[in-house]
Amino acid sequence: MKKIIIALTFLLGNVTMMIAQNAQAVLDKCAAVVSSKDGVKASFTMESAQYGNASGTIAVKGKMFHATTAVATMWFDGKTQWTYLSKNDEVSVTTPSAEQQQMLNPYNFINMYKSGYKSTMTTTGNSYNVHLTAKDKKHKIQEMFITIDKKSSVPSEVKVRQGSRWTTFTISNLKQEKLADSEFRFNSKDFPKAEVIDLR
Repeated sequence: MKKIIIALTFLLGNVTMMIAQNAQAVLDKCAAVVSSKDGVKASFTMESAQYGNASGTIAVKGKMFHATTAVATMWFDGKTQWTYLSKNDEVSVTTPSAEQQQMLNPYNFINMYKSGYKSTMTTTGNSYNVHLTAKDKKHKIQEMFITIDKKSSVPSEVKVRQGSRWTTFTISNLKQEKLADSEFRFNSKDFPKAEVIDLR
């Protein structure tokens, strides 16, 4: 009996490790698509009890992103973030944390999943469903669910949990494009009357 238990423990351990490796491989392929060195553009909608609902477009190149919604436009060049609010005609300048970046950029999981998270995976129809859980309970982002197309490796949905609150990003029309780095920085010439508020 003891040998059977040891054998089952070994088998279950191997199965768990294989699932984690498979999830990692799926995420690696997805990251390769989204991390195109030239850049990608897509449409998105966001539903969040904490941040409200929004829809718009997003451009991503490496860690940089540029998102546009009806309420705000954001630029992030990998270090500095500019947020323009059309209602107030003002721009705030900040240096966001990794957690803050995740809540603004649905593709930021491609920079986070490789360390600090355990992964499992299931399949539904034509999609992989990857579940990431933080190894450290102090992480602001404790869980992520990422839905990825089996054929194209393109993500269609990213769900993120902070505390007890969830934010869901639905992504569509992803296309690879050649994007200039300047697209990810605020250009004051385009907003000559905007008030700039530096919060760094």
